[in-house]
Amino acid sequence: MNIEKLLEEKAPMINKAIEKHIPRIFSKNTVLFKVNPPRYAYNTEAINKALAEPIWEFLDRGGKRWRPTLFLLICEALGKNPQEFVDYAIIPEVVHNGTLLIDDIEDASEFRRGKPCTYKIYGLDIAINAGNAMYYLPLLPLLENRERLGAEKLAKIYEIYVQEMISLSLGQAIDIAWHRGLANADKIEEKDYLQMCAYKTGTLARMAAKIAAVLSDANNELIEKLGHFAESVGVAFQIQDDVLDLTGEEFTEKKGGRGQDITEGKRTLMVIHTLKVAKAEDRKRLIEILKMHTSEQRLRDEAIAIMQKYGSIEYAKNFAKKIVEESWMDVKALLPESDAKEKLNAFARFLIERKI
Repeated sequence: MNIEKLLEEKAPMINKAIEKHIPRIFSKNTVLFKVNPPRYAYNTEAINKALAEPIWEFLDRGGKRWRPTLFLLICEALGKNPQEFVDYAIIPEVVHNGTLLIDDIEDASEFRRGKPCTYKIYGLDIAINAGNAMYYLPLLPLLENRERLGAEKLAKIYEIYVQEMISLSLGQAIDIAWHRGLANADKIEEKDYLQMCAYKTGTLARMAAKIAAVLSDANNELIEKLGHFAESVGVAFQIQDDVLDLTGEEFTEKKGGRGQDITEGKRTLMVIHTLKVAKAEDRKRLIEILKMHTSEQRLRDEAIAIMQKYGSIEYAKNFAKKIVEESWMDVKALLPESDAKEKLNAFARFLIERKI
């Protein structure tokens, strides 16, 4: 099954749904002003310059759109017509892109998806505000369809949204504390890393799956198990991202060379595994390089070589595969046999085997 082709097919439909609710040019007739009309004036020129333009400059750079695709596959696997749920599938995708705008500021990054970061183009004030707005603008389809959805379903969805948005901030807080040395990063265990990932990267996948399941009338057990499956996919996606940061040629070309996570001093699963099993001399040297926050490729390559020496990259790849396979077994028996079910399984495997 060609998952890359599936993602390519879904992307235009998802982009169209985003544009329907967050237009490239806001006017008095946009959804936002229908559900939340201004009292005094529309000020569309200011909103377009400081919100629509930076948001779309960023969204037009691409992205895999895998979270809304996961959302739609779950709706389909639960026997629904995914076309009817596209508007809601934008929620985790737009939030995700908002987090990237904010992450780039927090990490003082230079480039994202091959271009200067949004704050470098538009300034800190506009980038922060646009990123924050992207946390809430994709909820407009819920406001627009509140009567059709009903109070009970809406309450469930809002509860999921609030829980996951809090988790996002917790994950980011832990990640920042570790690579800034605010907590003892050299004593992090695997379970700590996995919880950070479950908060930070697993959250939006889990949000996508659980909202899709609620909209598709799944029972509470299936909602939770699909959420856990999607969380595992998100964690595995992050592990594969970390692997590609050290090994992927095409992946790292756009980012300015291998080992950007080493420059940031990030404690990835590979780093944690190496620090656990390495000889004292190698352990000390890896910690030294991570604390340098160096951009020098020679030093980053030295750190990568230490991780390779102890088989930590292969360990991480196998770990990612295992957690997805185990969580899939939990939901497999609860989903009816269908083409969509097979696509969902193939989709999860693709995310942990991809090269970019």
